[in-house]
Amino acid sequence: MTNTAILVASALLLFAYLLDIAGRRFRLPSVVLLIVTGLVARQVLDRMELHLRWVDPVVPIVGTLGLILIVLEGALDLAVTRERTRLIAISTAAAIGGFLLTLLPFTLLFHHALDLEAPVAALAAIPFAVISSAVAIPSATGLPGPTREFVVYESALSDIVGVLVFYAWLSADESLSAFALNLVGGGTVTLIAAVFAALGLFYLINKLDGHVRFLPLIAGLVCLYAIGKSWHLSPLVLVLVVGLLFNNPHLLEWNARLKALHTADYDQTLKEFKGLIAELTFATKSFFFLLLGYWTDVRAMADWRAWGLAAVIAATVYATRFALLKALRQAAADRLVWIAPRGLITVLLFLGAVETGTLASFPFGTVMLVVLTTAALTALAHRGHATAAADLSAPAASPAPPAPTPAPGPSP
Repeated sequence: MTNTAILVASALLLFAYLLDIAGRRFRLPSVVLLIVTGLVARQVLDRMELHLRWVDPVVPIVGTLGLILIVLEGALDLAVTRERTRLIAISTAAAIGGFLLTLLPFTLLFHHALDLEAPVAALAAIPFAVISSAVAIPSATGLPGPTREFVVYESALSDIVGVLVFYAWLSADESLSAFALNLVGGGTVTLIAAVFAALGLFYLINKLDGHVRFLPLIAGLVCLYAIGKSWHLSPLVLVLVVGLLFNNPHLLEWNARLKALHTADYDQTLKEFKGLIAELTFATKSFFFLLLGYWTDVRAMADWRAWGLAAVIAATVYATRFALLKALRQAAADRLVWIAPRGLITVLLFLGAVETGTLASFPFGTVMLVVLTTAALTALAHRGHATAAADLSAPAASPAPPAPTPAPGPSP
């Protein structure tokens, strides 16, 4: 049994790596490929009467670890300077504006189409209003620098806003005053705690030595995330702040004692840490989307109500996003409008909403249809832009040289 589990796990990782190569080579969405692979595996194993019952409790755990690593990896690539102040401000406005512009239509949709009470409809709408950084950040690879940074900032902030609003509403017991208190108070406490925790982890990464250095850091970060989540805070703020501080130690230069934490060999240490995070992120994300595909019930995706809701949700997402990007005067609006995928964070938040027991009548196939559709459109739109750019950069055929003029012959 042990040998079989090792064989299956290693084979899945190798297969996920091959899918990633194929996705990059043919510009196909690797997330969709992984989910479809899981769906097919479910059908094959069911026919063989093999049921992996351990998948149900494992999917949320792997998904949470993947979310932490993906946001951390994205934050480790971001530089915070005065020149980027406008970019950060626009990204923040896009994340908050996009969340609010879709939350209200989705709440009304679920309230009228599914006869859900308004508070329950709002709880179900929150996961669909969040852009998934797990899909958006990898999809931004290859984009121009400012455009890629916009995607990373926007998607990470969208995740944070979604988690903060979701848990504030979940614990408010349908009271608007309690929701406002949870949202403002929880956000302030989270930010303060994130700054102190990031300083502590930054101290550790500069002081730890030996052959085991990064595992205690990652374990501490995950532990702090779990504590924040149990207190109904938004621990993704902690992950984002840690990543930003690690990649921007110059932010500590205003204080001599804090500046002294920055050791001479820190740059090499950070490079090794980034490499480890990239490897762990790939493995965790691959396992999650494969298991998510296996965990999904295909019969739920065949529900006509799920298809109708998914179509309305997708149309609302892209219509409101295009209007918002134009209002923000985003130069790359025609490209960025399609990078609004729903994915890992949508699934995790929806599972949290299901645990309340108020969404029994909700067509669960809607979640996977929205995830697959938006992820596919994100990748296909990126592929179209890349193809167009390649055509524009191809050198034009040079005209044929003119025929030489014959030398004049002797006059008769």
